Amino acid sequence: MRDDPHPPISARLLLEAYASGIFPMADSATSDQIFWVDPKTRGIVPLDGLHVSKSLRKRLRRKDYQVTQNHRFLDVVRACADRENTWINAEILSLYQDLHRGGYAHSVEVWMDGALAGGLYGVALGGAFFGESMFSRRTDASKIALVYLVARLREGGFKLLDTQFVTDHLATMGAIEISSAEYHRRLDAALGCPADFWRHPTNLDGQSTLQLITQTS
Repeated sequence: MRDDPHPPISARLLLEAYASGIFPMADSATSDQIFWVDPKTRGIVPLDGLHVSKSLRKRLRRKDYQVTQNHRFLDVVRACADRENTWINAEILSLYQDLHRGGYAHSVEVWMDGALAGGLYGVALGGAFFGESMFSRRTDASKIALVYLVARLREGGFKLLDTQFVTDHLATMGAIEISSAEYHRRLDAALGCPADFWRHPTNLDGQSTLQLITQTS
């Protein structure tokens, strides 16, 4: 559901909103209004239930891509917004830059042939990671980013990966829909858990990353 438009908000208020289970959206890239959103059902990817298809496993074992974290945060957000319909306007872009500078917002980048091929970004707060958006310019690039993110979150002690909604793309990766009440229960538990986005090694190949996400599944 959407409430009335709000005046410009701060990064601090945005973190408080996440902790309360709501998030901001705009109607378009050119909109000058932001709305708070609190869905009746919520999408999550269970950190012990990521689905990696046989073809994606094969793709991950290839050596023709590289994965980085926080190397091109702004480029990732802009790429996520570069579509016909987007909820990322100038104010939202600025807010997430502020969160990134404060150490709360992170990006995962996938590189192929020296170019940014895909990635995702989101916000870490306690043991919860709020996935905001992802993009792909090459086949499976955003899926690779999600696999690496889940491995990092599992290693870092995170308990919740919030995807806001369940798209067809996310459903193929194991995303599920839960009630608002169940989401808030999981969110409250996750916020009370210490977690570290940087605990996971940054130099793992695809095979090692696959082992990390399946070792306790």
